[in-house]
Amino acid sequence: MVSHHRLSGQKVLVTGASGFIGSHLCRRLSENGSEVHAVSRSQHDHDGACWWQADLSDSSAVRALLKDIRPQIIFHLSGQVTAAPDLEFTISTFNSNVVSTVYLLTAAAEIGCDRIILTASMTEPRLSSADATPGSPYGAAKWVSSAYGRMFHALYQTPVTILRPFVTYGPRQNPKKIIPYVALSLLRGECPQLASGRWEADWIYIDDVIEGCLTAAYAPGIEGRTIDLGSGTLLSARDIVNRIVKLIGANITPSLGSLPDRPAEEVRVADLTYAKEKLGWNPAISIDEGLARTIAWYHEQLLTLAPRIELKEELR
Repeated sequence: MVSHHRLSGQKVLVTGASGFIGSHLCRRLSENGSEVHAVSRSQHDHDGACWWQADLSDSSAVRALLKDIRPQIIFHLSGQVTAAPDLEFTISTFNSNVVSTVYLLTAAAEIGCDRIILTASMTEPRLSSADATPGSPYGAAKWVSSAYGRMFHALYQTPVTILRPFVTYGPRQNPKKIIPYVALSLLRGECPQLASGRWEADWIYIDDVIEGCLTAAYAPGIEGRTIDLGSGTLLSARDIVNRIVKLIGANITPSLGSLPDRPAEEVRVADLTYAKEKLGWNPAISIDEGLARTIAWYHEQLLTLAPRIELKEELR
């Protein structure tokens, strides 16, 4: 594991700190000697961080938070995450993603900081598409949030960098996501109920994503850029499921096709050009090693998790 000594003593703010990526990031920042200030809607106390409760869709709360902390580095990871196309998610994803991002960027521009890292999504439309249309309220919200980040850098010289993690997996992920769901089902001797598995994605292990995040906190000359963090290859969900079956040695055949596929699901692979050139970053964990680590962690946690979890496709 790489030591990021340049982060030692740095005051770092992490929003969405109780989430999957946020919790891993807080732990690694603390290990590297950063003064970590973690923000979430609910109170927590772990990973060596100072925890703050705040509603980031409240402008005055965001301004007060940044004035109190005065962070040198900000990782903005908070926001509702669901790629479901349902109407019910339009307002909540707008408030939790777009509104919070604009308030945070404004407050950071007012007080000043060294680096703000926003997270983009693979569900955002490609900028090169003339008729780009988001496939979900979440995709639209992340698309707009990224645009605001680029605007703040261009107009106000706010030191914004945008990272786009692809389909991230690993320990401590929501058990309703496809990899932990399949692993837990098989470990319990149950048959996973799944969609067809034809969907292809770029899968990346959490430790690789965190390495990219840590390096992006201090790498020079990356302001205003969007940098992909992925493997650079596509694997189908069916392939992932089959690998999990093989690694566990299960005698159960997952029920592929028992759930409907999500319509018009985005297929996108990471472009690693900027990550290699600007961060010196390459994924280090192979898909089989990452899956093996993930399975081992969920096997250890099995007795403390819910006895049965059904996959919800919108949480994949």
